[in-house]
Amino acid sequence: MDQASHCFAFELDFVSGWRCIPLCLRRKLDLAGVKLKLGHWIELPREERQRLVDWDDSPASLQELRAFLRERTACLADGQARDLPPAKAEPWQQEQTVPDWVRSSASTCGEVIGDQDWQQLTELQRFALCKLARPGHDHHNLGPALREFLPPAAPEPPPP
Repeated sequence: MDQASHCFAFELDFVSGWRCIPLCLRRKLDLAGVKLKLGHWIELPREERQRLVDWDDSPASLQELRAFLRERTACLADGQARDLPPAKAEPWQQEQTVPDWVRSSASTCGEVIGDQDWQQLTELQRFALCKLARPGHDHHNLGPALREFLPPAAPEPPPP
């Protein structure tokens, strides 16, 4: 899977036509340290939105993305995209342990995610789960995301 431009099946409803910022781009924005508002996104032509989705996620490319977006958004209605600290040591960048709030949110959706599951996920998948599970989020795409990312649970053996 190409993390830089991969869109997930559970995103199809809201990324068709690029009406919303897909998670692959949101990850790049976090890594680049730039806050692109939905208003910015909507104001960009469809071809430019596609270009942003396809943008590479190497460190040099992310610096170019940040500079490009700052310049490109300066004339838009929402004003220039805001700088943020680039993501470093975020929970989705940690491969070993599922963050407690992700585990808890998954449980409320009737799903289970363990540390071994977490370790098998790509950084983009972990990013998506962290965003979808964050406190105050409605979690309606968390269950579909977990079902898309994780193998089906083995059926319970019949009682003896």
